[in-house]
Amino acid sequence: MKHFPIFLAVEGRRIVLSGGGDAAMAKLRLLMKTEAHLTVIAAEIAPDIRKWADQGKLRIIERAMEPGDALCAALFYGANEDDAEDARVATIALAEGALVNIVDNLADSQFITPAIVDRDPVTIAIGTEGAAPVLARAIKADLEARLPTSLGVLARIGKTFRHAVDVLPMGRKRRDFWSAFYFGTGPKALADAGEQAVVPALESLLDSHIMQERKSGSVDLVGAGPGDPELLTLKARNALDKADVVIHDRLVTPEILELARREAIIIDAGKEGFGRAMAQSDIDALIVQHALDGHHVVRLKAGDPTVFGRLDEEIAAIEAHDIPYTIIPGITAASAAVANIGQSLTKRGRNSAVRLITGHDTKGYADHDWRALAAPGEVAAIYMGKKSARFIQGRLLMHGADPATPVTIIENVSRADQQIIATTLAELEPTLTQANLQGPAITFLGLAPRDAAAQAISQKEFA
Repeated sequence: MKHFPIFLAVEGRRIVLSGGGDAAMAKLRLLMKTEAHLTVIAAEIAPDIRKWADQGKLRIIERAMEPGDALCAALFYGANEDDAEDARVATIALAEGALVNIVDNLADSQFITPAIVDRDPVTIAIGTEGAAPVLARAIKADLEARLPTSLGVLARIGKTFRHAVDVLPMGRKRRDFWSAFYFGTGPKALADAGEQAVVPALESLLDSHIMQERKSGSVDLVGAGPGDPELLTLKARNALDKADVVIHDRLVTPEILELARREAIIIDAGKEGFGRAMAQSDIDALIVQHALDGHHVVRLKAGDPTVFGRLDEEIAAIEAHDIPYTIIPGITAASAAVANIGQSLTKRGRNSAVRLITGHDTKGYADHDWRALAAPGEVAAIYMGKKSARFIQGRLLMHGADPATPVTIIENVSRADQQIIATTLAELEPTLTQANLQGPAITFLGLAPRDAAAQAISQKEFA
């Protein structure tokens, strides 16, 4: 993000524009929507600009810009449609402390003016950092069609009523009130009886919310998928959008946490194999306490919460306090990873079953039916298998597995820094140790990338 979007207070402040032609008029049509004091400076002034000056919407200085003209200005626009003149006046404005925008000159501008959807006081700004203005205009047109003109009226009335709503507790209760007003009570009152009916409707709605018993909290046990936000389910996105509290695992990516409401409390309850960890009992207590406080809690787990996610322990804690909950599945790492190597987990004539196993459990390295796993054609997806790789390799070879059995390790599945290593069971170690993988990885026993050459994947040799 090269331009940080903000809304600048310009009420009663100066905005100076140098230029008197078409580019100047285009900017002025937008600037006249503000409550700033507008000054236009140019030797030649278009008739429309003169008309606006006659209407008291702006002030004209009919000459070329000089030093001192931009003093105390919050913003300055260079709109002379002449590169040399715009560079000259911009230098003056910068020296006098104004933020400068030169029309159609992104490189020399300190700020840009976005496409704006105006439902005053609701304002939506759309910017593409100069990369695709036509896309910004298309989004603007779409939003203009979607947002009713009455939205601004409701927002202005709602703003005057905000102090009265302070009687409701912060968070979910207050949010539920405003949601009911803007998407139900307010539009209905306005449509039925006009603007004068909106405030009485607001007062009645507030009374009903005050009288309601405090809603109990709830918990969504949500799968965040392997890391790519585009692999998040729509139901998971909706849960994050409504969450008061998000309690997440270490492997949940920052890009997915960005999708949570800005007001939500974000709690890292990360666990790391053989490393730092928040005790499961503490996680259970966090979930329960926030739900009992009336919050909508999202327990966000990497992958799918039903696969090696300690889900049953958290459900037991929730049920012990009669808290309502929902399980929202996610795409587990095995499904995403196998797609990235062009394979399927099962195949006719090769394997009619696939095993999802963990490399370690609460007691240390996990034990499995090694003889069955060592049989020809078996396929297994091994979660949390980096530190236990030598143990797994030894057990499989000890039980007769073919040393040439293909093994594929995928680090950071579905993310931009994903890495795929194709090897064999015989070379699993030391290959994995030498690769020095830092991110989460899943290991496939019995699967190789479908087209190693096309995907630029090969048996790796590490110095």
